[in-house]
Amino acid sequence: MPAASFDNMGAIISFITAYVAPVFLIVSPITSYVDQIWSIHKRHTSKGFSLDIPLIMLVSSIFRVFYWFGARFDTALLVQAFIMIIMQTLLLKVSLDNRPMSPMKSETAGIPFSGNSEPEVSRRPFDFWQWRRRKPYWEFLMYFFVTLAILQWLIGLGTSKSYTTLLGLLALGIEATLPLPQILHNYNSKSCAGFRLSVLINWIAGDVMKMTFFFFADSNIPVQFKACGIFQFICDLGLGYQFWIFGDGQPALSEEKDLRLK
Repeated sequence: MPAASFDNMGAIISFITAYVAPVFLIVSPITSYVDQIWSIHKRHTSKGFSLDIPLIMLVSSIFRVFYWFGARFDTALLVQAFIMIIMQTLLLKVSLDNRPMSPMKSETAGIPFSGNSEPEVSRRPFDFWQWRRRKPYWEFLMYFFVTLAILQWLIGLGTSKSYTTLLGLLALGIEATLPLPQILHNYNSKSCAGFRLSVLINWIAGDVMKMTFFFFADSNIPVQFKACGIFQFICDLGLGYQFWIFGDGQPALSEEKDLRLK
């Protein structure tokens, strides 16, 4: 009887890794972020949402696409990267169109999410990803993609194992840091207002599904995916702890005066 139970469990895991997990991974960018996009659009403010999330996911997903040429990992993970790029591009546009601005034209006026009730935001070198205008965001992403395409052409598609390994480490390492900007933002503001619980739930559910897929799938899954998946799962649990202790501690956004870039 125990042997039969183990056989049944193995069959269930095989079915999940072969059919359920790939589909879940492919659609996870949509289920994770469509609610956040709609919430920002509906409230006409991206206050409380870290703009670094689209940055991290766009950069890591573009890295992952070029990583595929050398690693040839499971196709489901490649399709997921393309869908993630689409969703994060939409999220970035909606966030920029609805970012709150300080009522006073002070030195912090060009920093997204630097309204009066927001925690102090430190300036970055060259104001990276804190630009006041929208155009630099899209220019950076275009230059980043073109640079990687040129490097891929010069080095050769899949001919350099060292370059392929580097791409994998960058792609998965950057993606693993995804929860960190939101964790820092929540810690500074002592609130999770503006960040949708539905996103966190999808993140954690996605982590569980990814770990199952990474460790039990028969297809080629590089070790970078496994190591970074474990780290990201731990960070997402930390973000869940913040939701538990902080909750929504900010005043209702509808009562605030947020100025939007036109």
